[in-house]
Amino acid sequence: MQVNGIQGAQPVNPTNRVESTQATQSAAIINPTDQVEISPEAEIASQAVDLVNQIHELPEIRVDRVTQIREAIESGAYETEEKINVAVERLLDEIG
Repeated sequence: MQVNGIQGAQPVNPTNRVESTQATQSAAIINPTDQVEISPEAEIASQAVDLVNQIHELPEIRVDRVTQIREAIESGAYETEEKINVAVERLLDEIG
């Protein structure tokens, strides 16, 4: 086997300046600009999930108490002057 053309050590070429390219690439990496668009369907689904979570946080309904109050309203025993005044004051506090 013969090897031709080996002439010893080759000289080292000077380096090229590529700092400006690297700086531009670094700036693009540091300050990326991503965008996200949410579809109307996804927004509605998100709102639905929020509503379901709110429903789960509500206290349980006491059916026996509701029945008792309905019966008192039907018989006229529930609406007293004092209860009406309290209800009106609460309503006015919320409104105003």
